[in-house]
Amino acid sequence: MQADAESNALIGVVGRVTVPIPDKGPGEVLLAVRGGTEAFAAWADEPIAKHTRVMVIECLSGRSVHVTRYP
Repeated sequence: MQADAESNALIGVVGRVTVPIPDKGPGEVLLAVRGGTEAFAAWADEPIAKHTRVMVIECLSGRSVHVTRYP
């Protein structure tokens, strides 16, 4: 149960793309978690370029997230 609560805590977290997110595959984002910064595999509904700010909208697993551009 703790893993689910921890994953849900990522929803709404803002991060930055470190590896571009392609149309049909994962990229990578850095997110501020547990007092540090960690890398997560990231998927999106559209391609997102490196250095773009994004927000987590869904946790797909313990180390992967679904993100959207953050204004």
